[in-house]
Amino acid sequence: MQTQRIDIAKVTPGAYQSLIQLDKYVSETSLPKSLYHLIKVRASLINGCALCIQSHSNDALNGGETNKRLLALNAWKDSPYFSEEEKAVLALTDEATLISENGVSDEIFNDAIKVLGEEKVSHSIMAIACINAWNRIGRATLLIPE
Repeated sequence: MQTQRIDIAKVTPGAYQSLIQLDKYVSETSLPKSLYHLIKVRASLINGCALCIQSHSNDALNGGETNKRLLALNAWKDSPYFSEEEKAVLALTDEATLISENGVSDEIFNDAIKVLGEEKVSHSIMAIACINAWNRIGRATLLIPE
C-alpha cells in the first residue's frame, strides 16, 4: 500500500489556501452546482485521482446527482442522461483536461459559448483549471481516499 508523500497544505499553506479560495470563488458563481459537480467528477476520472473521484462523487450524490448518471460519465457522449448544457460542459472539461493532446477545439469552445454563454464558459474554465490543479496535487502526493 502506498502512503502519502507529503502534506502540501502543511508544506506550502499559502498556495494551498489560495487554491481553496479559487474553489470557493467558483462554487459561488453563476455555474450551477450540478454542473460544477460534473466537471469535478469527470476531470478526476480522466486524471485518475482516486481521492477526488470518491470525494466529488459523494458531493454530487449529496447534491442530488444520481448513481446512474455518475456511472455513465465515462460514456457521456453516448449516454441519453445528459442535457445539451451538460454535454457542452463535459466536452469542454474533456478537452481542457486533456489540453496537451489538441487544445480546446473551436467547435467545442463555440458550442459551449452558444449553449452556456460567455460567463458560464468562463466559470467552467476556472472550475476545470481548479479541479485539474487538485487532481495533480492528489496524484503527485499520493492522496489516499478513505
